Amino acid sequence: MSGFTDAGVMIRLAYQAMQEMGVDAFEVLRRIGLKHEQLAEKDLRTPHSAQTLFWSVIEDITGDTDIGLHLGENIPVFKGQVIEYLFLSSATFGEGLKRALNYQRLLSDAVNATLDQDAKGYFVGNITFTGGLRHLSECVVIGVLRFFDYVTEGRFKPLEIHFEHAAGKHPDEYARVYKCPVLFSQPGNRIYFAPEIMNLPSGHAEPELLRLHEQLASEHVAKLEKQDFIAKVNRLIGELLESGNANLETVADRLGIKPRSLRTKLTEVDTNFNQLLADYRCNLAKKLLARTDESIDEIVYLTGFSEPSTFYRAFKRWVGSTPVEYRKSKQKSLIDE
Repeated sequence: MSGFTDAGVMIRLAYQAMQEMGVDAFEVLRRIGLKHEQLAEKDLRTPHSAQTLFWSVIEDITGDTDIGLHLGENIPVFKGQVIEYLFLSSATFGEGLKRALNYQRLLSDAVNATLDQDAKGYFVGNITFTGGLRHLSECVVIGVLRFFDYVTEGRFKPLEIHFEHAAGKHPDEYARVYKCPVLFSQPGNRIYFAPEIMNLPSGHAEPELLRLHEQLASEHVAKLEKQDFIAKVNRLIGELLESGNANLETVADRLGIKPRSLRTKLTEVDTNFNQLLADYRCNLAKKLLARTDESIDEIVYLTGFSEPSTFYRAFKRWVGSTPVEYRKSKQKSLIDE
């Protein structure tokens, strides 16, 4: 699931839960490499791969082997996002759920939950994340249950919860938190509920608002798809840089499209290849200068330049200082800290 991201709202809700629990949230953010001010960024997306580090850090800080359950208990109800509005504007819970599942990547690219039915009843299934993260799965299921309770005004009651993983060290905690039977080592992570819940009417159903919310959700997804394409081009630039083949023609060939098509696609997302290449080289050069002891000659090579003089001119144009001046200023700021 390389390249997948989670919406910033997920870490913001987790941060509020940590504060509610008295966990040192600033220390958690520091150890996962996220600055507090980033939480306020409107379009924040965090790498899904960072979930492994997050849960490892918070378990280490709290010493709680059931931290997913307990963080989930304290997470605020998910509100203020377009998926909430889709639910509330729909005529019934079932309609709202189906619409929300169509736009679930607004929350995370790394899960593809589904709605299905068997002899037990309806279930939201495939709530599965990479790496078998027990804490994440248990926390997310609590968050989903609380959201369902909110949009149905307390009428949603789970029949049964299934998890792929084995139970934690304190099995009694599951019954206390989920308030329904919880089964482990199952074929998938599922939330079961009675069929009649699908027909629960929404007290906030509004067809005109629903159309606006669906349009907004579609626009958000389209924006993410544009970001996906830019990220794909950036990954190819990174792979090709050292060989000196990081050019539009080679990247287009790797993508299986014509150079003209690549130019058009990049224009549609308000950028161009030369800008992406320059941004990638600039960011890589700054990272290498600030965080490593690599020689300038090696950084010239790693950033795909053929001559040091060309690199120096480009870096001065990007940053406003020479590579040597930039490295010295970064080293001084680290010492001052």
